[in-house]
Amino acid sequence: MKIVILDRNGTLNVHREDFVKSDIEWTPLPGALEAVARLNHAGWHVVIASNQSGLGRGLFDMASLNAMHAKMHKMLAAVGGRVDAVFYCPHSPDENCECRKPKPGLFLQIAERYGVDLAHVPTAGDSLRDMQAGAAAGCEPHLLLTGMGAACRGVPLPPEYPPNTRVHEDLAAFVDFLLEREERNASNLAA
Repeated sequence: MKIVILDRNGTLNVHREDFVKSDIEWTPLPGALEAVARLNHAGWHVVIASNQSGLGRGLFDMASLNAMHAKMHKMLAAVGGRVDAVFYCPHSPDENCECRKPKPGLFLQIAERYGVDLAHVPTAGDSLRDMQAGAAAGCEPHLLLTGMGAACRGVPLPPEYPPNTRVHEDLAAFVDFLLEREERNASNLAA
């Protein structure tokens, strides 16, 4: 099974310092939905792993989160894409749970649900904690220079990033990388 794990805020949709609290505030990043569709058309299953501490902080409720995801699914379907599942941590940072990134709990839940070994599964997000959580679960970390990742544009990655972190301009560039690598590998096997 070809599976890729994506962060949500700052990866698929616009990051907000004051949290995305409603479907009205949920706005896709340019080209992100189409990038997911390209992955789907190439046979990839796309799963989201997202911290949603706004729930634990009381900034929005489950109905609001469901409305955000319904809007995301509808907009993805309109461009021929889909997200297979959304795994999220509802806890606030002070609850010290195992599912809040940078801990790998969400990734381990995904591995269990899909029955996959996460070694070398690509994961993309816009923050250090996305990279740390993915790497801790054995995934191949890819930092996007969107959302919070924009702070890393034009500078070397700080040492706290996993050493094998690859950097991409945005989700579309990450998808280009994955699909080109897959094509190269297929060509090498055929040769």
